[in-house]
Amino acid sequence: MGMDKVIEKKKGLRPKHLIWTAGILLGGFLLFKITFTQNISTYRTEKDKLTISTVEEGIFNDYITVVGQVEPITTIFLDAIEGGQVEERFIEEGSIVKKGDIILRLENRQLYQTILNSEAALAEKENYLRNTRINFETELIQSRKNLLDSRYQLNRKRRTCEQYTTLFGEGLISKEEFLQAKENFEYEENLLEINRLKARNDSLIRVTSMQTLENDLTKMRKMLELVRERLDNLNVKAPVDGQLGMLDAEIGQRINEGQRIGQINVLDNFKIKALIDEHYIDRVRRDLPASFERSGRNFNLVVRKVYPEVRSGQFQIDMVFSENLPANIRTGQTYHIKLELGESAKTTLLSRGGYFQSTGGQWVYVMNEDEDEAVKRNIRIGKQNPQFYEVLEGLSPGEKVITSGYEMFGTNDRITFK
Repeated sequence: MGMDKVIEKKKGLRPKHLIWTAGILLGGFLLFKITFTQNISTYRTEKDKLTISTVEEGIFNDYITVVGQVEPITTIFLDAIEGGQVEERFIEEGSIVKKGDIILRLENRQLYQTILNSEAALAEKENYLRNTRINFETELIQSRKNLLDSRYQLNRKRRTCEQYTTLFGEGLISKEEFLQAKENFEYEENLLEINRLKARNDSLIRVTSMQTLENDLTKMRKMLELVRERLDNLNVKAPVDGQLGMLDAEIGQRINEGQRIGQINVLDNFKIKALIDEHYIDRVRRDLPASFERSGRNFNLVVRKVYPEVRSGQFQIDMVFSENLPANIRTGQTYHIKLELGESAKTTLLSRGGYFQSTGGQWVYVMNEDEDEAVKRNIRIGKQNPQFYEVLEGLSPGEKVITSGYEMFGTNDRITFK
């Protein structure tokens, strides 16, 4: 029986190996395309229609630009101290006034009646005081006469008593006569003391009553003066020198007590009022410097007051001039003011643009080296001024970023150029 023959395996690549290798490579390529290409959404656009800015390293000036309006440094409001009907206007809006100038004259018939009643009451009080003083003088005379009569009777009774005492000792009169003379003397003595007490008490009462009446009369005179001052208040006067900025009162109009009818602008200095976005409310404080340019000159300001109220997403500040004022400055003028929020510092800068409205500064489209596409990248920005954003993370100097608006890009992760 013969032995089986061993068949040797052929070495080298066979056609089937090539087929398997090509299939593996094709599958890997398709898997790569599915994993890394199809998941990246792409938007194609023309590069010339975009604004592309280069990330820079430079000095960041921490300021914002605000629009300020000129106002008088002080505004004095005119409130009617006394009510009445407008009888006459002497000064019109916009006129320069001096302190004490009469602006309006009011008419108040009821006030006139009040003054007449006060004058009548004062005259009545003065007449009553005069009559009381006459009565007191009469009573004083009568008291003095009573004291004089008592002293006279007392002296007579004393002599009679002394004489009767001698005669009674000699037995020339009866005891009853002696006792009557003695009792008459003691009576007159007590009566004199009573008259003295009465005169003293009457004097105290007279002084107290007269003082009270005098005080009442003084109060009534002061009250009449105040009422007459109310009459003078019917003349609405300028409390300070300045410009009559507003006057809300027409002839025949009824003005109530305390009603605001106008204002006077003090023109010896000016302030600038500005409204600022509430985003900066924690950074704006008193004494911050500011400036603006006019006619080739810079004028410096300083924040004097920051108002805490936020209305319609804005808060108000007042700034005053720290040096010279512009020539021909007028109330109501507007200036574009550079308000400094902090010190300048070297940092990474990215130009402002429409992209911020879509991204809120959280990401941008960054160009590749060949500048044929841009890919979305997360960034972090810090402070901002009218020209730049301060870049804290995500970008390096020299990189290029699409800074125009992103509205047409939608949610695509990559931008390619035609």
